[in-house]
Amino acid sequence: MARIVIEGIRKEFGGVQALKQVALEVRDGEFLALLGPSGCGKTTLLRIVAGLETQSAGRVLIGERDVSTLPPRARGLAMVFQNYAVFPHLTVFENVAFGLRMARAPKDRVQQQVARAAALLHIEPYLQRYPAQLSGGQRQRVAVARALAVEPAVLLMDEPLSNLDALLRLEMRAELKSVLADGGTTTIYVTHDQTEAMGLADRIAVMQAGEIVQIGSPTEIYHHPRTRFVGGFVGSPPMNFVKLSAAGGVARLGALSLPVKARDGDVLLGLRAEDLSPAEPGQGFRFELRVAEPLGSHVLLTGTAEGQQMRVVVPHDLDADLRPGRVMELKPRLDRLNWMQADTGMALERAQ
Repeated sequence: MARIVIEGIRKEFGGVQALKQVALEVRDGEFLALLGPSGCGKTTLLRIVAGLETQSAGRVLIGERDVSTLPPRARGLAMVFQNYAVFPHLTVFENVAFGLRMARAPKDRVQQQVARAAALLHIEPYLQRYPAQLSGGQRQRVAVARALAVEPAVLLMDEPLSNLDALLRLEMRAELKSVLADGGTTTIYVTHDQTEAMGLADRIAVMQAGEIVQIGSPTEIYHHPRTRFVGGFVGSPPMNFVKLSAAGGVARLGALSLPVKARDGDVLLGLRAEDLSPAEPGQGFRFELRVAEPLGSHVLLTGTAEGQQMRVVVPHDLDADLRPGRVMELKPRLDRLNWMQADTGMALERAQ
């Protein structure tokens, strides 16, 4: 069992609370992403799990073992960092073998584990090269192979792909997801990139200001954010939020009467850009186009509705006039409406 349980973790730096009573369970064999903006506490939490930082309160369990006071080497885990952290004076083989050598593994096991890890990450042709002879993507593969070679119960990854270009990130995402799924390794992956989190993780824990504000599958996080922050942070483009007035369980948006479970007053309607489509005149709401951006598979429209900014994704072959200033009517998917309190940004119960 490599289940990770984080209980009431708090961390203070000089009177500043970096983590506020964080509680989290990572299931055995699960890939969990910690997602959030810079300064939200995700790397601090990862370092506490690793034993590189000491919590101010709370404890960490790996399996059934309380590791809160154990040094990193005694926790049965491996870590991959943002910078490759490969040894320039060692060959790729010796870099991958480093953890095994430190554990005084038998020579035949070293050979076997290095060969296995190299095959998984497709670096067999480079085993006798030095890091200076490799590309950035190849060096990152070496760092991951070194972590996997020791067969850790837990793998911790801190923004491991952020130094790579877009194509390499895409390639490494696919490799990581495949390798870690095959190995059944329990993984915590820190990132500020919501595309990485959505593509890799079984579940995502979204962090804001030292707290986990939502945890769920990528689909749950994307389609049913619990707060305005989550809806605005996850997704590209971010979720649209339109301030409307509710009365008698209904909010008006142009010609549309939308059911909402809220007291009379202001509410926020959250709409994903791809959940909006053109409507017949008088069957939707007015949208005034300001900018159209052709992005290959689709066109991103930016404009205003109800006097508020809105982004809309339409097919690239849409037969329509997309010049700035054009007014068109749009309608939302009624099963994808997200309602939130206007003052707190917290999600309201979904109306039927």
